[in-house]
Amino acid sequence: MTRRDLQWKAGGFALLASCCAICLALDGSPALIVFFPLALLGLPLMIHGKRVGQVLRAERRGHSHTVDVVHAERVRRRGQGDDGFGH
Repeated sequence: MTRRDLQWKAGGFALLASCCAICLALDGSPALIVFFPLALLGLPLMIHGKRVGQVLRAERRGHSHTVDVVHAERVRRRGQGDDGFGH
């Protein structure tokens, strides 16, 4: 795991933990509606790390083949060919 990936995951954990703590403090308040989506945003960040940022950048640029871009980047990083076995 790279340092950048770890930073993304730590950011997701911090977002999730802080939103959960705020929700516990505001028990029964209508302000929970604001923090619940933020907590849900922290989950994929915590699980997938920097790949979430990569997908968001591809989406922001209007790329119509986001999944293909992410897969190509993974294959390039691993140094594998199209078959997945390095050939």
